[in-house]
Amino acid sequence: MDKDATLEFTPRTTLTDKAYTRLEELIVTLQIMPGEVLSEAEVASQLNIGRTPIREALYRLSHEGLVRIMARRGYLVTEVNAQKQLKLLEVRRALELILSKSCAKKGTPAEREVFLQIAEGMNEAAKNSDELAFMRLDNQFNLHLTKASRNEYASRAMELLHGLSRRFWFMHFKEVGDLPLCARLHADQARAISEGDEEKAVKATNALIDYTENFTIQTINPNS
Repeated sequence: MDKDATLEFTPRTTLTDKAYTRLEELIVTLQIMPGEVLSEAEVASQLNIGRTPIREALYRLSHEGLVRIMARRGYLVTEVNAQKQLKLLEVRRALELILSKSCAKKGTPAEREVFLQIAEGMNEAAKNSDELAFMRLDNQFNLHLTKASRNEYASRAMELLHGLSRRFWFMHFKEVGDLPLCARLHADQARAISEGDEEKAVKATNALIDYTENFTIQTINPNS
Protein backbone atom coordinates (compact mmCIF):
# COMPACT_ATOMS: atom_id res chain seq x y z
CA MET A 1 0.00 0.00 0.00
CA ASP A 2 1.17 3.53 -0.80
CA LYS A 3 1.55 5.15 2.63
CA ASP A 4 0.16 8.43 1.31
CA ALA A 5 -2.76 6.83 -0.54
CA THR A 6 -5.41 8.04 1.90
CA LEU A 7 -4.00 11.46 2.68
CA GLU A 8 -5.91 13.15 -0.13
CA PHE A 9 -9.11 12.23 1.69
CA THR A 10 -8.00 14.02 4.87
CA PRO A 11 -9.72 17.43 4.90
CA ARG A 12 -7.15 19.20 7.10
CA THR A 13 -5.18 21.67 4.97
CA THR A 14 -5.16 25.09 6.70
CA LEU A 15 -2.46 26.17 9.15
CA THR A 16 -4.92 25.59 11.97
CA ASP A 17 -5.62 22.11 10.62
CA LYS A 18 -1.91 21.36 10.37
CA ALA A 19 -1.34 22.63 13.91
CA TYR A 20 -4.24 20.54 15.17
CA THR A 21 -3.07 17.37 13.39
CA ARG A 22 0.47 17.69 14.74
CA LEU A 23 -0.57 18.60 18.27
CA GLU A 24 -3.21 15.87 18.41
CA GLU A 25 -0.63 13.25 17.42
CA LEU A 26 1.90 14.53 19.96
CA ILE A 27 -0.70 14.30 22.75
CA VAL A 28 -2.23 10.99 21.65
CA THR A 29 1.19 9.31 21.32
CA LEU A 30 2.30 10.73 24.68
CA GLN A 31 5.10 12.84 23.29
CA ILE A 32 3.24 15.48 25.28
CA MET A 33 2.24 13.82 28.54
CA PRO A 34 -0.93 14.17 30.63
CA GLY A 35 -0.46 16.89 33.23
CA GLU A 36 1.83 19.03 31.09
CA VAL A 37 0.96 22.71 30.77
CA LEU A 38 1.32 24.16 27.28
CA SER A 39 1.75 27.77 26.28
CA GLU A 40 0.83 29.11 22.87
CA ALA A 41 4.25 30.70 22.45
CA GLU A 42 6.20 27.53 23.24
CA VAL A 43 4.03 25.34 21.01
CA ALA A 44 4.20 27.88 18.17
CA SER A 45 7.99 27.89 18.42
CA GLN A 46 8.19 24.09 18.57
CA LEU A 47 5.94 23.55 15.54
CA ASN A 48 7.08 26.65 13.65
CA ILE A 49 3.46 27.74 13.20
CA GLY A 50 1.99 31.11 14.20
CA ARG A 51 0.24 31.63 17.51
CA THR A 52 -3.22 32.22 16.04
CA PRO A 53 -3.42 28.76 14.36
CA ILE A 54 -1.93 27.21 17.52
CA ARG A 55 -4.57 28.91 19.67
CA GLU A 56 -7.36 27.70 17.39
CA ALA A 57 -5.94 24.16 17.40
CA LEU A 58 -5.73 24.15 21.20
CA TYR A 59 -9.34 25.32 21.45
CA ARG A 60 -10.37 22.44 19.19
CA LEU A 61 -8.42 20.02 21.39
CA SER A 62 -10.10 21.45 24.48
CA HIS A 63 -13.49 20.78 22.87
CA GLU A 64 -12.40 17.15 22.41
CA GLY A 65 -11.26 16.82 26.03
CA LEU A 66 -7.53 16.41 25.38
CA VAL A 67 -6.58 19.75 26.93
CA ARG A 68 -8.22 22.07 29.44
CA ILE A 69 -8.01 25.84 29.13
CA MET A 70 -6.66 27.57 32.25
CA ALA A 71 -7.34 31.30 32.14
CA ARG A 72 -4.08 33.24 31.77
CA ARG A 73 -2.09 30.10 32.67
CA GLY A 74 -2.02 28.09 29.47
CA TYR A 75 -3.49 24.74 28.49
CA LEU A 76 -3.39 21.66 30.71
CA VAL A 77 -3.14 18.27 28.99
CA THR A 78 -5.89 16.21 30.61
CA GLU A 79 -5.30 13.05 32.61
CA VAL A 80 -6.29 9.57 31.42
CA ASN A 81 -9.04 7.77 33.37
CA ALA A 82 -10.06 4.15 32.74
CA GLN A 83 -13.52 4.48 34.31
CA LYS A 84 -14.32 7.43 32.06
CA GLN A 85 -12.98 5.46 29.12
CA LEU A 86 -15.53 2.71 29.76
CA LYS A 87 -18.32 5.30 29.69
CA LEU A 88 -16.87 6.68 26.48
CA LEU A 89 -16.94 3.21 24.90
CA GLU A 90 -20.67 2.85 25.60
CA VAL A 91 -21.26 5.93 23.47
CA ARG A 92 -18.64 4.97 20.91
CA ARG A 93 -20.22 1.59 20.25
CA ALA A 94 -23.61 3.12 19.46
CA LEU A 95 -22.13 5.82 17.22
CA GLU A 96 -19.66 3.57 15.45
CA LEU A 97 -22.37 1.06 14.60
CA ILE A 98 -24.41 3.85 13.00
CA LEU A 99 -21.39 5.15 11.06
CA SER A 100 -20.17 1.72 9.93
CA LYS A 101 -23.59 0.68 8.64
CA SER A 102 -24.04 4.00 6.90
CA CYS A 103 -20.63 3.82 5.22
CA ALA A 104 -21.26 0.25 4.07
CA LYS A 105 -24.60 1.29 2.63
CA LYS A 106 -23.82 4.72 1.19
CA GLY A 107 -20.12 4.67 0.40
CA THR A 108 -19.06 5.50 -3.15
CA PRO A 109 -16.66 3.23 -5.06
CA ALA A 110 -13.82 5.68 -4.36
CA GLU A 111 -14.66 5.76 -0.65
CA ARG A 112 -14.84 1.97 -0.51
CA GLU A 113 -11.40 1.81 -2.11
CA VAL A 114 -9.98 3.97 0.68
CA PHE A 115 -11.45 1.61 3.29
CA LEU A 116 -9.84 -1.29 1.45
CA GLN A 117 -6.48 0.51 1.42
CA ILE A 118 -6.79 1.17 5.15
CA ALA A 119 -7.60 -2.50 5.76
CA GLU A 120 -4.49 -3.54 3.84
CA GLY A 121 -2.41 -1.01 5.76
CA MET A 122 -3.78 -2.28 9.07
CA ASN A 123 -2.86 -5.84 8.16
CA GLU A 124 0.65 -4.65 7.33
CA ALA A 125 0.87 -2.80 10.67
CA ALA A 126 -0.30 -6.00 12.41
CA LYS A 127 2.35 -8.05 10.66
CA ASN A 128 5.11 -5.61 11.59
CA SER A 129 3.74 -4.60 15.02
CA ASP A 130 4.19 -1.01 13.81
CA GLU A 131 2.57 1.15 16.48
CA LEU A 132 2.99 4.51 14.74
CA ALA A 133 1.65 3.21 11.42
CA PHE A 134 -1.30 1.73 13.30
CA MET A 135 -2.04 5.00 15.10
CA ARG A 136 -1.93 7.02 11.89
CA LEU A 137 -4.09 4.52 10.00
CA ASP A 138 -6.55 4.48 12.89
CA ASN A 139 -6.81 8.26 12.65
CA GLN A 140 -7.30 8.09 8.88
CA PHE A 141 -9.97 5.42 9.35
CA ASN A 142 -11.82 7.56 11.90
CA LEU A 143 -11.73 10.61 9.63
CA HIS A 144 -12.90 8.65 6.62
CA LEU A 145 -15.61 6.87 8.62
CA THR A 146 -17.17 10.19 9.64
CA LYS A 147 -16.80 11.66 6.14
CA ALA A 148 -18.24 8.71 4.21
CA SER A 149 -21.16 8.10 6.57
CA ARG A 150 -23.10 11.16 5.42
CA ASN A 151 -24.54 11.50 8.91
CA GLU A 152 -23.30 14.82 10.23
CA TYR A 153 -24.89 14.40 13.66
CA ALA A 154 -23.29 11.04 14.47
CA SER A 155 -20.05 12.28 12.90
CA ARG A 156 -19.87 15.39 15.09
CA ALA A 157 -20.46 13.33 18.22
CA MET A 158 -17.92 10.70 17.19
CA GLU A 159 -15.22 13.27 16.49
CA LEU A 160 -15.18 14.11 20.20
CA LEU A 161 -14.17 10.53 21.06
CA HIS A 162 -11.39 9.77 18.58
CA GLY A 163 -8.41 11.36 20.31
CA LEU A 164 -9.35 10.20 23.80
CA SER A 165 -9.77 6.62 22.58
CA ARG A 166 -6.49 6.56 20.68
CA ARG A 167 -4.54 8.11 23.56
CA PHE A 168 -5.91 5.59 26.06
CA TRP A 169 -4.90 2.74 23.75
CA PHE A 170 -1.39 4.14 23.22
CA MET A 171 -0.85 4.64 26.95
CA HIS A 172 -1.66 1.03 27.87
CA PHE A 173 -1.20 -1.24 24.85
CA LYS A 174 2.33 -2.32 25.81
CA GLU A 175 1.06 -3.52 29.19
CA VAL A 176 -2.17 -5.36 28.37
CA GLY A 177 -2.83 -4.81 24.67
CA ASP A 178 -2.31 -6.88 21.57
CA LEU A 179 -1.39 -4.52 18.74
CA PRO A 180 -1.50 -7.12 15.93
CA LEU A 181 -4.95 -8.31 17.06
CA CYS A 182 -6.29 -4.79 17.41
CA ALA A 183 -4.96 -3.84 13.96
CA ARG A 184 -6.54 -6.94 12.44
CA LEU A 185 -9.90 -6.12 14.05
CA HIS A 186 -9.71 -2.65 12.53
CA ALA A 187 -8.81 -4.23 9.20
CA ASP A 188 -11.86 -6.52 9.42
CA GLN A 189 -14.11 -3.54 10.04
CA ALA A 190 -12.63 -1.47 7.21
CA ARG A 191 -12.80 -4.41 4.78
CA ALA A 192 -16.43 -5.16 5.64
CA ILE A 193 -17.32 -1.54 4.95
CA SER A 194 -15.36 -1.63 1.68
CA GLU A 195 -17.44 -4.64 0.62
CA GLY A 196 -20.70 -2.80 1.34
CA ASP A 197 -21.77 -5.57 3.72
CA GLU A 198 -23.80 -3.91 6.48
CA GLU A 199 -24.27 -7.07 8.55
CA LYS A 200 -20.58 -7.91 8.38
CA ALA A 201 -19.68 -4.32 9.25
CA VAL A 202 -21.89 -4.46 12.36
CA LYS A 203 -20.32 -7.75 13.45
CA ALA A 204 -16.79 -6.43 12.92
CA THR A 205 -17.56 -3.19 14.77
CA ASN A 206 -18.96 -5.05 17.77
CA ALA A 207 -15.92 -7.36 17.80
CA LEU A 208 -13.59 -4.35 17.89
CA ILE A 209 -15.49 -2.58 20.67
CA ASP A 210 -15.75 -5.83 22.66
CA TYR A 211 -11.98 -6.15 22.47
CA THR A 212 -11.47 -2.49 23.39
CA GLU A 213 -13.76 -2.77 26.42
CA ASN A 214 -11.93 -5.86 27.64
CA PHE A 215 -8.62 -4.09 27.08
CA THR A 216 -9.84 -1.14 29.18
CA ILE A 217 -11.03 -3.41 31.99
CA GLN A 218 -7.63 -5.13 32.04
CA THR A 219 -5.92 -1.79 32.65
CA ILE A 220 -7.94 -1.60 35.86
CA ASN A 221 -7.63 -5.27 36.79
CA PRO A 222 -4.91 -7.10 34.84
CA ASN A 223 -6.16 -10.46 36.13
CA SER A 224 -9.72 -10.01 34.82
